[in-house]
Amino acid sequence: MKRIAVIGAGSWGIALALQAARSGAEVQLWARNPAARLPTGAMPRLPGFPLPSTVTVTDSLSMDADMVLSVVPMKHFAAVLARLETAAPVVLCCKGVEPDSLRFPLDILRDIRPDLTGAVLSGPNFAHEVAAGLPAAAVIAAEQPGLARTLADGLGTPRFRLYDSLDVAGVQLGAAAKNVIAIASGATIGAGLGENARAALVTRGLAEITRLAEALGGRAETMAGLAGIGDLMLTCTGGSSRNYRVGLALGQGATLEQTVADLGGVAEGVATAGALARLAGEKGVSVPIIDAVTEVVSGKTPLQDAMMRLLTRPAKTES
Repeated sequence: MKRIAVIGAGSWGIALALQAARSGAEVQLWARNPAARLPTGAMPRLPGFPLPSTVTVTDSLSMDADMVLSVVPMKHFAAVLARLETAAPVVLCCKGVEPDSLRFPLDILRDIRPDLTGAVLSGPNFAHEVAAGLPAAAVIAAEQPGLARTLADGLGTPRFRLYDSLDVAGVQLGAAAKNVIAIASGATIGAGLGENARAALVTRGLAEITRLAEALGGRAETMAGLAGIGDLMLTCTGGSSRNYRVGLALGQGATLEQTVADLGGVAEGVATAGALARLAGEKGVSVPIIDAVTEVVSGKTPLQDAMMRLLTRPAKTES
């Protein structure tokens, strides 16, 4: 039997552990507090989904596995990675950019653990739906030819279709940037600007992401796929999206501090916005929506002022 390890017992980590079990694997699920099991056998972050007997919860980062899925938030990723003991390929499932260094997950892996082979997984997936076994799709990207396909075949099932890609730059950028655009999308609806405005904003947000992806060496085609427009659509419209809910509350007049406190999870877009704005500036790429979100979440610009600035930008040829 194949062995898959999952690092992180948040909602997405639990969902992927359940998916790994469905693929026929013995699963190790690393949790900070492995004893925090509910009487049903479920973990607190996804209480409606008891873990099967093929999933073992542990606090050991010594992973004897054929594949490791890292599902810890970006802010904890480097610290956990430094403690990981494995020789297996590591599939990075966190989405974001390190605010200070501007490193993407694979950059951090290369710097901290050059001995490990890495890949990235992204796509339009809400954890509770994957946990329930509802149909979904995602993409795994790796630089080494054939690696992504091997990993996808090991984790995928007919109800969790996994595509492979060599475009690690595009997949990582799409995964990070969609959270920032989702905050803007939520703010648009929260402020009562309507569905037309949201559709326009998401479309122009995709244009920004595509420009930045190409500047980083990614492909425009990736932005038309699961890690691009697929993830962007879900995150910008689905009520289960934490980043969308942050924007929605801001649009309704809530403070960022209270919104984040009430969230019950990590909204990566709050920390990622400024990093992407800096990265775009270094590459000379115009990203007015990402810039506006950065100014709002940093407290530099009131939301209404940021919206007005976007609405009054000079009209130009669509590109």
